Amino acid sequence: MSEREKDVMQMYDALAPDEKRLFSASNVNHLGWSLVVVLALLLAWFGAALVNAENQRNALMTKQCQDRVFKEEVDKTCLLTVRSREHWWQHLTYALGHLSPEK
Repeated sequence: MSEREKDVMQMYDALAPDEKRLFSASNVNHLGWSLVVVLALLLAWFGAALVNAENQRNALMTKQCQDRVFKEEVDKTCLLTVRSREHWWQHLTYALGHLSPEK
């Protein structure tokens, strides 16, 4: 191989892809972000459960689901569909703000 051919081969070798960096590795922490997503979903699920419980508690306290025939009993089908406040966030803010029962 002549000197000129060696120079040309070195020039084209510099253009060849680096095999060490050919397959890029991700720098994202998948375990950390997966944990963040799971905790966010768990927090949303707990929030929905808290809103539902506070909705039913408020309906029982204001006697919105009192049985029509037996005045001391509770209409359980009413508890499934009652909306004791206008918005879900009102239930959430009340439940987070009042941690102990009222006297």
